[in-house]
Amino acid sequence: METFWLMPAITCYAISASMFVFERTSGKTRATGYAVAMLGIGAVFHALDLTARGLQAGNIPVTNFAQALSFLAWLTALAGLLMIVRLRMAVIGAFVAPAVTIALGAASLTMKAGRIVLPAPLQSVWLPIHVTLAILGYTMFVLAASVSIVYLAYESRLKSKRAIGPANEGAPSLEKLDRINYRLLGWGFIMLSLAILSGAIWADATWGHFWSWEPKESWSLVIWILYAGLLESRLTVGWRGRRAAALTIVLFTVLVGSFVGVNLIFPGKHGGSFG
Repeated sequence: METFWLMPAITCYAISASMFVFERTSGKTRATGYAVAMLGIGAVFHALDLTARGLQAGNIPVTNFAQALSFLAWLTALAGLLMIVRLRMAVIGAFVAPAVTIALGAASLTMKAGRIVLPAPLQSVWLPIHVTLAILGYTMFVLAASVSIVYLAYESRLKSKRAIGPANEGAPSLEKLDRINYRLLGWGFIMLSLAILSGAIWADATWGHFWSWEPKESWSLVIWILYAGLLESRLTVGWRGRRAAALTIVLFTVLVGSFVGVNLIFPGKHGGSFG
């Protein structure tokens, strides 16, 4: 199920990533506008690709790992663009654009030909609701990890009395980065909670039980508990700054492992095996 729009999207993302990374390594920001523009154009091509695949499939194109990864890459690109423009954090592009390029590239290599037909019980309004909420939650966690990496890098440079960015760039303060990280974690947790709730309601309507303890569901619960613990520690214990940033990165690593490992090895009813 190939479309014309996939390769232009990957190309634009790759160009954007190269520009953002060049800025950080060269100490110049003259390419920022072009990098943001290429990221936006890539997101437009990507949206056209997702739309074409959705029309071909007759449903939201998230019925297997490759499609879900592509959808995650698109939402991450959009959310990253919003942060770059609204919060004036061009540095995030150096992490978002490469991550989106790698994710969409991996998705394109694992895309399967042919149309995946969902069983009638799964052709429900709950499909776009459940999946969109889950991927939005993952998107927030991707951005939270990116902000955490920036926080640790800036803190290290400040301690060594080195410049934290190009001279003409208004670098965000550590306090601002910590606040943004907290908000992203909070929104990601809310989205993941709603995804689990909607999935349970949908499962009960489809299979007659809210929970089946299949690997995807079990790992989703584990991830939910871990992020709940991180947020609770920030509220009650006062874990902020460097410790919170480091833990955010660690939990994101666990999230990536579960997302890739479970979807590829034990997909169950979440990866095209709907029995």
